[in-house]
Amino acid sequence: MLFISYFVLLFIDAMRIVIAGAGEVGTHLAKMLSNENHDIILVDTEEDHLKPLDSSLDVLTYVGSATSVNLLRDILQKKTDLFIAVTHWEDTNITSSILAKKFGAVKTIARIDNLDYLEHSTLEFFKSLGIDSLIYPELIAAREVLGLLHETGTTEFMEFCGGKLAMYVQKLDENAPILNKTLEEMSIDHSTDKFRAVAIKRNDKTIIPKGQDRFFLDDTVFVISTNEGIAEMMARSGKKSFEAKRIMILGGSRIGKHVALYMQKSCEVKLIDSDPAKCQALSEILDDTLIINGDCRDVEVLEQEGISEMDAFVAVTGNSETNILSCLLAKKFGVKKTIAEVENMEYISLAENTGIDTIINKKISAASRIFRHTSNQNVTQVKYMTGTDAEVIEFNVPENARITKGTLRGLDFPRDAIVGGGTRDGVPYIATGDTIIKVNDKVVVFTLPSAYEKISKFFT
Repeated sequence: MLFISYFVLLFIDAMRIVIAGAGEVGTHLAKMLSNENHDIILVDTEEDHLKPLDSSLDVLTYVGSATSVNLLRDILQKKTDLFIAVTHWEDTNITSSILAKKFGAVKTIARIDNLDYLEHSTLEFFKSLGIDSLIYPELIAAREVLGLLHETGTTEFMEFCGGKLAMYVQKLDENAPILNKTLEEMSIDHSTDKFRAVAIKRNDKTIIPKGQDRFFLDDTVFVISTNEGIAEMMARSGKKSFEAKRIMILGGSRIGKHVALYMQKSCEVKLIDSDPAKCQALSEILDDTLIINGDCRDVEVLEQEGISEMDAFVAVTGNSETNILSCLLAKKFGVKKTIAEVENMEYISLAENTGIDTIINKKISAASRIFRHTSNQNVTQVKYMTGTDAEVIEFNVPENARITKGTLRGLDFPRDAIVGGGTRDGVPYIATGDTIIKVNDKVVVFTLPSAYEKISKFFT
């Protein structure tokens, strides 16, 4: 089961949040933000979309168009801290956000699907209209894929502190030198100040490791590393990064299109889609990508197009089952890196345990980005770790914060959370029990739900 986290609510006062659109992203946001401390209002034109949420969540629902002046005036007559428009229609999101700002919403966020809107000058134009932030879930997911194609030795990757630190996630196989060794033994044999294991996922349970905890086969290990520590960290885990020069993309979705558009500059890219019209449209955009019209589920098509010769395989069709099965097939043909888009939340844990290297989910990616707008100014970045109930949070350390009052060991930092590292005056460091965090440091914290409330006291 995938757990839903509410950590961000512990760092803020109660908010009144209106979500327009009860589709995939809106529904996921409502589930993650729903809490007795918040007033959540969900708007959608389809009553059938709202009924399941009305009965299962502590939310108020309205049936109607998010661009209805009368409806918005009614909903926004009370002070609204955040208006999030995530319907399937870009024009509806933009219009409703502009109207919401006019009716008094403090902050507005609109989901878009036009890449041109993200240019700096255009962003400023939208801000002048009353839209504080634009979010493009498919582009966020595509950038995750691009990061993974660059860092091929990890199953999940995210940069923090302006790129000075990064989170690497690796599943241990029989080649890992650290198998059956404790953290204490590793520290004695190979002491390092360049990276730190901050969590272990084992049998669907996430553990914050201590000195006597051992690494076992099939463990998924979460590591915070400086740029200088990457090579050594990879060697310890038995992983090797390789250059993905030949890439096959299954599905001409927006994610697939953005990945191909970027990767075709330096790689041999093949993109397969079953829709002839979509293939024609993509061929006019992707000059250096080989576009193939074929059945994504047809093994013969994949064989004919050289799946066994690929370095990486990215499955981003609109069907989670197709993406999972095709990645398993790619693994069977010897593809070294497989990435599957899995939007069905119930399938994520299953997919992770089948041998697929990386699972991406645009709802989770979008929610992590939107959460920045629901937290206080000290939370600068949030990453929900797919398939776990854990978060990685980047903080700016404020004056007089409890975290600055002694060493991490001396402060009795929560056992179900760990400071992985940070930056001070732009210089990265890896944290230990003897580390003293200072005012204005940026720090990266890996935390489980049981520690959220305690952590809030260290950063306020």
